[in-house]
Amino acid sequence: MRSYVLRAFVAIVLAGFAWMPAAAQEAYPSKPITMVIPFGAGGALDLVARVLADGMRIELGQPVIVENKPGASGLIAMRQVATAVPDGYTLLVGATGMAINQSLYSKLPYDSVRDFVAISELASFPLLMVVNANSPIKSVAELVAYAKANADKMNYASSSATFQLVTELFKQKTGAPMQAIPYKSANEMVLAVVSGQVTTTIADSGPVSPQVKAGTVRALAVTAQRRMAEFPDVPTMKEAGADVDAIIWTGVFAPKGTPPQIVKKLEGEFMKIARLPEVASRLKAIGVDAVGTSTEEFTKILQDDITRWGDVVKSANIKIEQ
Repeated sequence: MRSYVLRAFVAIVLAGFAWMPAAAQEAYPSKPITMVIPFGAGGALDLVARVLADGMRIELGQPVIVENKPGASGLIAMRQVATAVPDGYTLLVGATGMAINQSLYSKLPYDSVRDFVAISELASFPLLMVVNANSPIKSVAELVAYAKANADKMNYASSSATFQLVTELFKQKTGAPMQAIPYKSANEMVLAVVSGQVTTTIADSGPVSPQVKAGTVRALAVTAQRRMAEFPDVPTMKEAGADVDAIIWTGVFAPKGTPPQIVKKLEGEFMKIARLPEVASRLKAIGVDAVGTSTEEFTKILQDDITRWGDVVKSANIKIEQ
């Protein structure tokens, strides 16, 4: 009898242990999730993250904290998430720079493929080239001519590898010499043009649109294949004479090693939220298109862009030493 009771007790204990992983899976998330943004507030990346975080709070029933961690062209935030506990509670909202950095930096504190799981592309958006509203430059052709005639003082603002590489691509296609001036955020880049600290910048529509509408900057071109509905009179780069086509993406990443069931849950939630009409509407208002892809699709986008922008880096002969 005693032996029977002991065996029954052991069976109950083992059954409890067998149940624990399933229970843990069902419990996720059981505490706040932090979404780390590699740049300051106000840019498209930040705005997209906050819109999606609002949806996640409702869907998951847990607080979703958006943490801006600017510095070192986003490397500080990326390293923080790459080394975080892979439990689904620390996520990175990254952009095309995740692909660009692989070739741009001689030594990275992380690897975009090895150290992260690409969960879902959240949104995509074009960039706008702008100059100060009082600048005599009124077109891309005039900017190129001015740059060639004033190579010693022609400069542009840049706050990340993405903006720098798109501008480098523009330089390659047009032969316009320009010197990069670093800033911490897209907002600072645009304000540098407004204040006359730099001649131009190529930035996302989040911080640019209000300044264009206020008449403090002049939009010369958009980097997409088609014009923006928000600015129908602004030509595409190709229409303006520069063979530049650059659509920037933003997506969510988790540290490598995050349990597959958590990745799958996050993938499904982000795909669902990105496709909600109210989310698409909020993003469209800032010139951003909601996307929402699977992990498999987003991983391929990342790998393809690593190759594409690696070719631009090689052609420009750029290498940032760490």
